[in-house]
Amino acid sequence: MTAPAEDVPAVKRTPDRIRQGQLILLAACVLAAAKLWLPEFLIRPAEWLVLPFADWINWLFVFVKDDLGFIHVTRAFAAGIEWMLDVTANLLYGRNRWPRIGPIPWTVVAITAAAVGYALNGWRLAALSGGTFVWIAVMGQWKWSMETLSVIVVAAPIAILVGLLLGIAAWRRRWVERTLNPILNIAQSLPHFAYMIPVVVFIGVGPKSGAVVTIIFAAPPMIRMTLLGLKKVASEITESGKMCGANDWQLLRYVRVPSARTEILVGINQVIMQCLAMVVLASFIGMPGLGQKLLQLLQALKIGRSIEIGVSIVLIAIVLDQCSKAWVEREPVHFEKGTAWIARNSTLAAWGALSIVAFILALLVPLADEVPRNRALTIYREIDTVVDWFIVAADPVTQAIRAFLIVYVLIPMRDAYLWLPFTSVIAFSAGIGWCVGGLRSALVCCSFVLLIAMSGWWDRAMITTYMVSFAVILVCMIGLPLGIWASKNAVRAKTILLFCDTAQTFPSFIYLIPVVMLFGVNDVAAIGAVIVFGLVPMTRYTVEGLRAVPPELVEASDMCGATERQKLWKVKFPMALPTIAVGLNQTVLFSLFMVIIAAFIGTQDLGQEMQRALSSTDVGKGLVLGLCVAFIGLLVDHLILTWSSDRKKALGIE
Repeated sequence: MTAPAEDVPAVKRTPDRIRQGQLILLAACVLAAAKLWLPEFLIRPAEWLVLPFADWINWLFVFVKDDLGFIHVTRAFAAGIEWMLDVTANLLYGRNRWPRIGPIPWTVVAITAAAVGYALNGWRLAALSGGTFVWIAVMGQWKWSMETLSVIVVAAPIAILVGLLLGIAAWRRRWVERTLNPILNIAQSLPHFAYMIPVVVFIGVGPKSGAVVTIIFAAPPMIRMTLLGLKKVASEITESGKMCGANDWQLLRYVRVPSARTEILVGINQVIMQCLAMVVLASFIGMPGLGQKLLQLLQALKIGRSIEIGVSIVLIAIVLDQCSKAWVEREPVHFEKGTAWIARNSTLAAWGALSIVAFILALLVPLADEVPRNRALTIYREIDTVVDWFIVAADPVTQAIRAFLIVYVLIPMRDAYLWLPFTSVIAFSAGIGWCVGGLRSALVCCSFVLLIAMSGWWDRAMITTYMVSFAVILVCMIGLPLGIWASKNAVRAKTILLFCDTAQTFPSFIYLIPVVMLFGVNDVAAIGAVIVFGLVPMTRYTVEGLRAVPPELVEASDMCGATERQKLWKVKFPMALPTIAVGLNQTVLFSLFMVIIAAFIGTQDLGQEMQRALSSTDVGKGLVLGLCVAFIGLLVDHLILTWSSDRKKALGIE
């Protein structure tokens, strides 16, 4: 079939667009090569180009906080949050604040967790859920864990409610969606620390600030999933509701929201996992719990105790993830009319009976109520022994790797990035953008880089970029072959995807433990953490992309006599490339987040400055640094998604 006449010019323009982009890239190379002859204002951003964004933001915050009196609103909100935290804290670990109720014995909490797991997905999840809380109790980590969970119990429902309401508003009003979209794009590209600084200014430090920053951080995925779910509701379903006489509220409450149940529950899963990730990191603003303890232990390089805490965090993450996923997949159970209450609520009845027994046992046996630290099980000495042996055995290898990377790779690469004139980087970004998406993409990419230059943090941004780019290159070198190998066999693919699903639930802080153990505190350890963290999406999307290639295409290549190698590179890989590109995009974003967190172990990038801004509660500086990180992520996101969309259209996938 001949293509429509109006489509022909677009096809002819593509080679021209690429040639134009190549000319811009050539200009970027010329600028870099001619650095010695360039004036200084073309090499580094001149003073007149750097704008005082931080001062403007600080002025705005002072105006909103003091002149408009917004601080009274935030403190009133924080007071409400603090009251709820007092309730949950007293219930879970006994905070001795009004209202003085609890604490609930650890045995009752473990039974409750097991009952929830059983109700959602049977005995295996019950054993995992209950066993996790038994582990926490016998390891003497009960109070720290309950400090963490008491905040999640408060923050997650509020984030879910806020996300649900904003998602419905965005679905109902197009202008709300248009307003929220750029905000959500930036919000989901900002590093964790950027959220903390304004919260500290308005609210202070401690559990209530940890809860507030967690709510702000966790709400965006709920907004997106609610909007997506409501948009996907078929018109036939709403029409049937209207024919039954339902008004707008009844349509929303009884038709649209239940029809979007799957997407909304996926959003709830993401909110819960985001809450755990932020609560652990909120230790930097005085949030007590497992995160604070892990931070202290890592700073003291107590690896054995760090691993004990890390195991507890990982177990909690897995339980929360598996329970929320089971809730997504669980279908409602219906009983015949007249079924006895005990038959309809057998799990609830069993939980009630066992909880009463556990309460009585806790009154009689103190260990069933609380396991004191001096009587808790600990294996940190054994872990330290094994770790010390492993470090000594691996020391020649790790020393060689560290020395080689620092001397021959990292320092030269960092110096090369810092050597580049900022004008050549802007031209290079514009050239790549022009090749990918034409003039619009070139302007978008150029704007992001120019804003970074105008922020006054060019050198720090280039150090961040060098660390992320090196880590992403290594991730691709490992993740692509691993994903290709796993995709060739259904069992291997299932195993790797299960591992990726599990690893993706871990809070990012956990990935610092093994690299600090092996490489100490330096750039190699930071990049190692980035590689481990970023490897998950790269591997996952490679496996999923290759496994999703239509079998008809593979069979057609078999009939043509193609070898396994030819099938992979000529059929499967080209078809899977858009999906793999999404994995690359996720890898870059994950790497950016991890580089900022890894500043805790001594890097000299935007993350280190962001931690200084956090310690001095400099809102303007912190947000400017966070936006620089977001601009790097948004630039890559724009390029990859634009290319992926065009590639899908060319392949006829959409």
